[in-house]
Amino acid sequence: MNLNSLKYIYFLGVGGIGMSALARYFNVKGKKVFGYDRQRSDLCFQLENEGINITYTANEQSLPEELVNSNISEILVVYTPAISSENTLLNLFIKKQINVLKRAEILGLISKKLYTIAIAGTHGKTTTSTMLAHILNYNKRNILAFLGGISSNYESNFLISDEIDLMIVEADEFDKSFLHLNPDIAIITSISPDHLDIYDDINDLFLAFHQFASQVKNDGLLLVESSIDYVFPTPVNGLKLTYSAKSKHATIFAEHIQKKKNKYYFDIKSKINKNIIKNKSLVGINMPGIHNISNALSASVVASYLGLSELEINDAFSTFKGINRRFQKHIDSEKLVYIDDYAHHPNEVKATIATVKDIYPFRKLTVIFQPHLYTRTRDLAQDFADSFAHVDELILLDIYAAREKPIEGVTSEMLLKLCNNSNKSLCNKKNLLSVLKQSNLDILLTLGAGDIGIFAKPIKKILN
Repeated sequence: MNLNSLKYIYFLGVGGIGMSALARYFNVKGKKVFGYDRQRSDLCFQLENEGINITYTANEQSLPEELVNSNISEILVVYTPAISSENTLLNLFIKKQINVLKRAEILGLISKKLYTIAIAGTHGKTTTSTMLAHILNYNKRNILAFLGGISSNYESNFLISDEIDLMIVEADEFDKSFLHLNPDIAIITSISPDHLDIYDDINDLFLAFHQFASQVKNDGLLLVESSIDYVFPTPVNGLKLTYSAKSKHATIFAEHIQKKKNKYYFDIKSKINKNIIKNKSLVGINMPGIHNISNALSASVVASYLGLSELEINDAFSTFKGINRRFQKHIDSEKLVYIDDYAHHPNEVKATIATVKDIYPFRKLTVIFQPHLYTRTRDLAQDFADSFAHVDELILLDIYAAREKPIEGVTSEMLLKLCNNSNKSLCNKKNLLSVLKQSNLDILLTLGAGDIGIFAKPIKKILN
């Protein structure tokens, strides 16, 4: 498909973090962009302010007149797996034989003509992608970046230069979306059991990542976090390197990690040719946790591989402000701390809680968690329960369904029963603020990938 010949782009689920970045891309490219979503989120509001026409009713009457009256060869409809196969608009477009493609297919088409860096992993890809995009953009490299979170530096999930030399994209394993990419550079940050509604088991998941790794172009670079217990193929005439923030057995590893004034410093040690990886030390990343040091290490390695100097990389990191909902501090005082994070997998939850405990030892930690998806809650229930072991007070919200229908017996109550915390309770969203008003809080941590993020501002307001 020739994307340049298209005149109209319609997005089903335009308010999603991935879809909105793609909508912004086509809008910048001068296409007439429309969209549908179930509700008007902050992202939808921003897209409307950027000139994108969005409707919130899924029927034919809601479609813009100029779209209805145009030639179908000029229209492309983009959707995600989050859109139900029963969606009225989706079926209408299919019936009219309008071009309908998944978001992942469009990203694959865009990347075909660009030097592409793809970041994959069940966790860590958004932070790594955003770090790398900032390093390159700060140093005035010509980039196109599709991010899975809102960069605090740019208040956007999308970056584009006037001219484009390379593309940074998150390679999503859900629905095997990342298999539409053939990157020049690939990072695999982590692989943990997830999306078991898509994959038969963990071995099936590994096979998909194997296929993704095998699609790295000839002469390319594959960078893999060393704790991943799997042997990936080396790119033809290319490089396969491992990295770690913990193990010195990796090809490239972090050493002498230390904290100074809320920033984390470490040295980079390399066992390979110094002409490939020039950077030796990294200054002041302001995102805590060993997992974020790992993310920063991989971003630094790729930036160095692309020719940036140690000074350029360090200067960029000194100005990096983080990502919305990635260990985002809303209140940080001696009396009260409030942090919001996107963690929605047991490994992420455990890592985030451990980071809080490391920064604020001996203080009472209250966690509010909104489980994301019935299938994930069902498949990883005991792992979730174990991840809350060191929480002083645990509050579970109802499961956020997203694209799924309820599964009998899979509830937050079921999950709560597996948790061994002495102080634990259930709460629905409408009562959350009133419950917090009555709570004796020291450190509050909200976690989840659903709509729990919309409570951040109200929570901050009542706590202040």
